Amino acid sequence: MRHLVIKLGALGDVILATALIRRLLESRPDVAHTLLTTPAFAPLFAGWSGLEVVAIPRHGARNMWRAVRFMRRGGFSRVYDFQSNDRTGLMVALSGIPERVGNHPRFPYTHHPPTVYRSEIHIFERMNQVLASAGIAPAEPQPHLPPTESDRAHVASWLETHGLSPGGFVLCHAGASARWPSKRWPHFAALARRLEREAGLPVVWLGAGEDAEDNRALAAEAGIDATGAFSIVQLAEIGRKARFAVTNDSGPMHVLSASAIPVFAFFGPTNWVKNHALGQAGRVLRHPLECSPCHRGVCPPEKGHACLAELAVETVWERLRAEHLVP
Repeated sequence: MRHLVIKLGALGDVILATALIRRLLESRPDVAHTLLTTPAFAPLFAGWSGLEVVAIPRHGARNMWRAVRFMRRGGFSRVYDFQSNDRTGLMVALSGIPERVGNHPRFPYTHHPPTVYRSEIHIFERMNQVLASAGIAPAEPQPHLPPTESDRAHVASWLETHGLSPGGFVLCHAGASARWPSKRWPHFAALARRLEREAGLPVVWLGAGEDAEDNRALAAEAGIDATGAFSIVQLAEIGRKARFAVTNDSGPMHVLSASAIPVFAFFGPTNWVKNHALGQAGRVLRHPLECSPCHRGVCPPEKGHACLAELAVETVWERLRAEHLVP
């Protein structure tokens, strides 16, 4: 028996889906599972066992028909469409697969929750409802990003080179996507200085290319610039070595939730209820205001970015102290 899982993006959603996919593998060891994803996210599953991974580019009519041909010829008896958008819905409709599990109570899905999803709960809770519609018990709120031996060796070498020991440093991601500057907490440098001065904990600044300029400036104040040093799976692996992490609402927030460490995340313009990292709802950092969440990429000047600017370092420090992470 063969079952297909579809998950194409984006990063945070794929991270969440790893918990669901792991649950499928555990609940049906008698089934051969195949994941259909994109080339960008296939490497996240290199360390998995018991899962075949097929990567087809996400965009373009030619790639869609390529995916449909694969689905029709794969001999699958069930498909879990964890993407459940118009594109994958059409792919599922044309697949010829008899059992079709999805997020929406409409064609082409034969198994689905009874009501329309209106973002009133975290998407992970909703996807557990999707599993339930197919007779699968709920997944645990813990993403699964197992490293390869190469990933472990890379992280160990990087830590040794920079003189860092397990539990002796903090990970921070101070960035956000270019269209969401409103997600950025403006006091990361002050927090990093205090962590070094009062807790003896150096900060490692995480990020990709778009974070490079900001991370250089932050590392000049305190900490180590690790821009571009790690793949997604390696990011989860270095997370397992850190004492805790502090991030904005971002992809690294979700990745680090796979590390089984405390992940504190700032939320202002976005809805923390449906977007927080799995297992980390109690570590959301926010300054409640009437205008928050506004879902705006740029805060209006008259508002002064108050939802995050007025969230003081001292407030964050008290939250860290409450979990005995700092003195």
